[in-house]
Amino acid sequence: MNLIPTSLTHKMLQPRRRSGTPAPLLILLHGRGANEDDLLGLSEYLDERLFIVTPRAPFPFQFGGGYTWYDLEEVGKPEPAMFKTSYDKVRQFVEDVGKGYPVDRSRIFLGGFSMGTIMSYAIALTDPASVHGVIANSGYVPEETDLRFAWDQIRGKPFFVTHGIYDPVIPVSFGRRAKELLELANATLTYREYDMGHQIGEETLNDMMKWISGHLGKP
Repeated sequence: MNLIPTSLTHKMLQPRRRSGTPAPLLILLHGRGANEDDLLGLSEYLDERLFIVTPRAPFPFQFGGGYTWYDLEEVGKPEPAMFKTSYDKVRQFVEDVGKGYPVDRSRIFLGGFSMGTIMSYAIALTDPASVHGVIANSGYVPEETDLRFAWDQIRGKPFFVTHGIYDPVIPVSFGRRAKELLELANATLTYREYDMGHQIGEETLNDMMKWISGHLGKP
């Protein structure tokens, strides 16, 4: 569990392969109704050089357990006060983890699923300098919020965006909207749609593995 004081309860896994230099950091943000263990299992499939951290959302989820980043007014529209609280906590968390653990602060990746993707977009698009790249699974850009996005600073920023064509929770149109926005901002975008619902499938995971290893370069 937590080894440094910060804004969110979390777990961390040190790199399985060490080089003697600060490790690239991957922060994985879970979806609604899950917790910090939910995406931790992906670590065994991801690049062995990664230092991986998984925070827990700050609000208990009232319907089925787990935690949530915010309540929904409707799909695409977070409840403002809870969203702002989570945004502030995640932003502080990224800063604290970058300083508190032996990681390369120039190679911080955010990764998420569903609401975790939305929070990842929120940080990366308002404070692009704080992250190197983003893995965005089954989410959307939170346009219906008070955030002010720094689109003029997104040029060249790597994004890996995935969505299920048959997603019943966050329709694929939201993924396509994210693609449109990122292309307009001239991000370095890899966009994939898969024959699946609201999930991270085996094909998605394989593509994710290749994408992040490619951005880390040769071992």
